[in-house]
Amino acid sequence: MVKANRVAKGPPVSPSLPYLDPTLPVAERVADLLGRMTLPEKVGQMLQLNAKEGVRHLVEDLHVGSILHTSPERVLEAAELTDRSRLRIPLLVAEDCIHGHSFWEGATIYPTQLGMAATWDAELVERIARATAVEVAATGVHWTFSPVLCITRDLRWGRVSETFGEDPHLIGELASAMVRGYQGDGLADPTAILASAKHFAGYSETQGGRDASEADISRRKLRSWFLPPFERVAREGCRTFMLGYQSMDGVPITVNDWLLNDVLREEWGYTGTLVTDWDNVGRMVWEQKVYADYAQAAAAAVRAGNDMVMATEGFFEGALEAVRDGTLSEAEIDAAVRRVLTLKFELGLFENPRRPDTARQAEIIGSTGHAALNLEAARRSLVLLTNDGTLPLAGGSTAGDDGRAAGAPSPRTVAVIGPNADDAQTQLGDWAGSSGQVDWLPDGQPRAMIRTVLDGFREHAPADWTVSYARGAEILTVGPDPEGQFFPDGQPRPDVVVPAEPSEALIGEAVAAAGAADYVVAVVGDRIELVGEGRSTATLELVGDQVALLDALAATGKPLVVVVISSKPLVLPPSALGAAAVLHAFNPGMQGGRAVAEVLLGLVEPSGRLPVSFARHAGQQPTYYNQIRGQHGSRYADLTQRPAFVFGEGLSYTTVAYSGLEVLTASVGESDTLRARVTVRNTGTRPALETVQVYISDTVTSVTWAEKELKAYRQVAIAPGEAREVQLELPVSECTLVDAAGRRVVEPGAFELLVGPSSCDDTLLRAGFTVKG
Repeated sequence: MVKANRVAKGPPVSPSLPYLDPTLPVAERVADLLGRMTLPEKVGQMLQLNAKEGVRHLVEDLHVGSILHTSPERVLEAAELTDRSRLRIPLLVAEDCIHGHSFWEGATIYPTQLGMAATWDAELVERIARATAVEVAATGVHWTFSPVLCITRDLRWGRVSETFGEDPHLIGELASAMVRGYQGDGLADPTAILASAKHFAGYSETQGGRDASEADISRRKLRSWFLPPFERVAREGCRTFMLGYQSMDGVPITVNDWLLNDVLREEWGYTGTLVTDWDNVGRMVWEQKVYADYAQAAAAAVRAGNDMVMATEGFFEGALEAVRDGTLSEAEIDAAVRRVLTLKFELGLFENPRRPDTARQAEIIGSTGHAALNLEAARRSLVLLTNDGTLPLAGGSTAGDDGRAAGAPSPRTVAVIGPNADDAQTQLGDWAGSSGQVDWLPDGQPRAMIRTVLDGFREHAPADWTVSYARGAEILTVGPDPEGQFFPDGQPRPDVVVPAEPSEALIGEAVAAAGAADYVVAVVGDRIELVGEGRSTATLELVGDQVALLDALAATGKPLVVVVISSKPLVLPPSALGAAAVLHAFNPGMQGGRAVAEVLLGLVEPSGRLPVSFARHAGQQPTYYNQIRGQHGSRYADLTQRPAFVFGEGLSYTTVAYSGLEVLTASVGESDTLRARVTVRNTGTRPALETVQVYISDTVTSVTWAEKELKAYRQVAIAPGEAREVQLELPVSECTLVDAAGRRVVEPGAFELLVGPSSCDDTLLRAGFTVKG
């Protein structure tokens, strides 16, 4: 433990000091405070450290500017210690509040970010982020490491569930909405929390799906796909950016001067705060091995423009040593500290440290209103992939006073079967309670707050129906990592997965339950041990004896509905693809099981659309829809390249027909707006919320480019038998590509407008237009 840099507490700070005067401009307050700080205090302000082992050493010895993974009790302890420090600089308390207040017992846990993306509803995502911020702010946390703007590229990657999917436009829409929700009406709003756009940039371009591997991306490729969502939220005011772990062209992102300074700071004019990801600075020493020691790594990180260094305690002595030996100047440290202090003043923490408010917590955390929003999000996030007409099971589209289906058919028996049918914590996904990042919620979120699929059927099936249950299969057990218990930096290695062997007893019990039922609902998927940071998978198949279970259930001949609860798209076996129906849920959150039951019973219409394509085999990677033109053929020697399900796909309980696509402005200039219209008609007997998707294809390009790109979408409610004319508008300035010189431009010439219910060519209407030179 470092003791040499502890600063004497001394007398109380005079309230007349300029930096404590709220009437002065922020810049003046920052300058005054900076001028009073010692070098160790400045270096400490750049540190954000894990509070898992306590906070006294962090505050008193290292003068930290921020803490994370802080239990509720330690938030208060840290605040009290800060009050007794020499300058009483408040802490920034940060947490991974990814889809709700992840590690607060009783907080509202929403669908994962991929689940939110399946709603294709930016307004709903903004409301989720706003509700999350309100809960988070009441607990003394000021900063969330969300949203994720990474683009899903390889489905084997462990962090797919944290993304908004595979399309830059959809990511930009939803990430921007999430930032607005978190930051509210401005940082002065006491319910606002800092958003953090991550992981800047290209982190998801993995090798073999492996997490944090070298990202082999050219600067043009970055500008084409990976940077646009980040540029959007940077210009719209996202106050912090988090840097990825990976290296690119041999240079760790942490010290990538072109990306951090030439692009982010200068080209985009970004003035916000940059935070490294977990131990990025240390990793340059012990993992990437591009610096010999912490002094070299600290100097490089500061010079590159990093402001807050996460979870690298060695940065403290390293930065001090770098200043002593002349490889880093105190002025360079001042620039970073100035940005950190600016955040604290703009949040008003010197006047109101925004400490935990128990009365407020009791009022709003896990509130009825937030539960209702959670249920709405869960319903909207579910994607119906196949249906032979078996669904909806109960037929009716309305609910009685008891919430059960009205006008339902005669009594039926539903066998709810599978390892995820009644697994409450798995339903929540990563970054939620018992997912392993913190140690104060070992059993996860309260079971009483969560509704599993089994709960949903028991509570919402018609009163005279019978609901039976059998687990049917196990997914996995875990064992120690053969490479050792700890990583080189001392962090524990996660256990490795050992797939479960098929159990004749469990499968026999499930087959018996299916044989006695009218319908079988099999709930399969993955578990937390198979997803998340550092948990990429070599395959995408269902793990354990789940395939054996599905095969056995299909062999009974009973109508089989497969529900997949997973953190990413999985490869489904023929017994699932040939089932009566398949419904996918991307970790739908606390109310997800109820939402699944309601959709299957016909109480709620399915409306989700895929934000990511599904592979038929892991060897097809990548399967994203907007791949670059130019390859020999459209198949492997042993398999087609066609995905199992495509970006934008999703069924309703009705049918919607598209017709009459017409471009109203056939010849346009770059500064014009393209206008078109299309008619959508509900040709079935149930209502629909149709997501009308608008793609652009530049027919001849100066460089190779994607065959089509999503540029807009509209969600339209259509009653049975109703036809609606949908007006479409798109700025021509959106019809861009990145040319060989790395410039984003609109190239004159022929384009096609593509409109339909998904990215599948077979479903899209086409109409041409011309961009004038």
